[in-house]
Amino acid sequence: QVQLVESGGGSVQAGGPLRLSCAASGYTTVSYCMGWFRQTPGKEREGVAAIDADESKTYADSVRDRFTISKDNNKNTLYLQMNSLKPEDTAMYYCVADFYNLQLARSYNYWGQGTQVTVS
Repeated sequence: QVQLVESGGGSVQAGGPLRLSCAASGYTTVSYCMGWFRQTPGKEREGVAAIDADESKTYADSVRDRFTISKDNNKNTLYLQMNSLKPEDTAMYYCVADFYNLQLARSYNYWGQGTQVTVS
């Protein structure tokens, strides 16, 4: 059974950094496409960044050059390094995974519970 558990969220001042982690179990990250989505109340979930099995990365325009997605296949863990955070980055952040290369499409099969990021 695939499980994704996010951590690292919290409150940070604008301009500061934060790193999210996602511990995966039930499969190996080396063979899956993984990513991060975010959602604020009343809005649809938005794809933020994705990394496929070949380590190709995709970013939303709103976070390009500020966020970096990476994964450690030995630890089965996905990361999102967020720099130069803005108040509009405030959201619940979700880790996602799927066997198919979905990039920023919302049809991922596996979702974590989310971790809150608040930028003030």
